[in-house]
Amino acid sequence: MSSAPKAALRRAALARRRALSSAELARRSEQLRAGLFRHFPVAEWRWLHLFLPLLAKNEPDTWPIIRQLWAAAAAPRLAAPVVQPDGISLKHYALVPATPLITSRWGIPEPAPDPAAEVRPTQLDAVLVPLLACDQRGHRVGYGGGFYDRFLAQCRPGALFIGLSILDEEPVAAMADVLPTDVPLHACLTPGGVWNF
Repeated sequence: MSSAPKAALRRAALARRRALSSAELARRSEQLRAGLFRHFPVAEWRWLHLFLPLLAKNEPDTWPIIRQLWAAAAAPRLAAPVVQPDGISLKHYALVPATPLITSRWGIPEPAPDPAAEVRPTQLDAVLVPLLACDQRGHRVGYGGGFYDRFLAQCRPGALFIGLSILDEEPVAAMADVLPTDVPLHACLTPGGVWNF
């Protein structure tokens, strides 16, 4: 596939992801957890941003990563996103074992908003980014809402953007409809390994 439109990549990836069994999802999520600590300097980060999974849609299960970091003596602090009432922007809050979680209207678990626990995008050292597919230049296909592109554009220079894919596939050659506002990834982690861009 030389150049593919995002909509076609999104449809195909969603279908392949829906076909995964719960056991396969768990196995691949464990491979992602192990791969993150094998391929990236996690212990050097002060703040890691990650998404809480919508398991009904077979998203990568980030809870094994979260539990390992909560149990570690020295680890980055964790932050997770909350979709704002405007429907287009995110705020970010510290995620600790005592953080109450609220299910959003989309069925996504989110930290209960607490102004004292808000984390600014400029504080983050690394962001685990959900995706359905990516290309060889690091451009990603998500659900199409643009939440993460707007968020990543607010992060500091030097922050590391790592796509997290439950599908064990190599990046496509190119996407046909990359926008000027699309923020490319630095790497994509799959169950089988890592792609650097």
